[in-house]
Amino acid sequence: MLEVLVGFVVGLLVVAGILVILGPNLKGAIRRIRSMQRPASVPSVFQSRSREVASPGLNSKTQRVLVAAARLSNWLRAHSHEDLSRELRGAAVRLTSSEPAGLYAMQTLLRKVRALSLEESSQQRLTALSNELRTAVQDRFEQLELLPFKRP
Repeated sequence: MLEVLVGFVVGLLVVAGILVILGPNLKGAIRRIRSMQRPASVPSVFQSRSREVASPGLNSKTQRVLVAAARLSNWLRAHSHEDLSRELRGAAVRLTSSEPAGLYAMQTLLRKVRALSLEESSQQRLTALSNELRTAVQDRFEQLELLPFKRP
């Protein structure tokens, strides 16, 4: 029994000696030890994330317009229409600061995109993407009551 008590006291003295040696660096050492613990969540590399994200402060239909514009812009850039892609991104930026001005700019760009002529498979994809953007722009126009309601 005496041996256990002596062993316990010796252990306490060793720990006290280590604490004295660390002195002012004790807080930093404790932080380092805590940071070495396992993270509570899964690392972001393994989490699935949405590919297209619009800023959360915008209206949902405005976000839909921005997502459709991003898709069309990426497609145009991939098919060597950088000038239209740049104009579309500029209209999207304008949409975030002044919605009516951005919507009118997008509508003007959609007219330019409609005039593009490509081979058949590319034309189908361009038509699908531009129709998606056109629908989103018209929905937002109607919601803001900027244009009268027109559906073909």
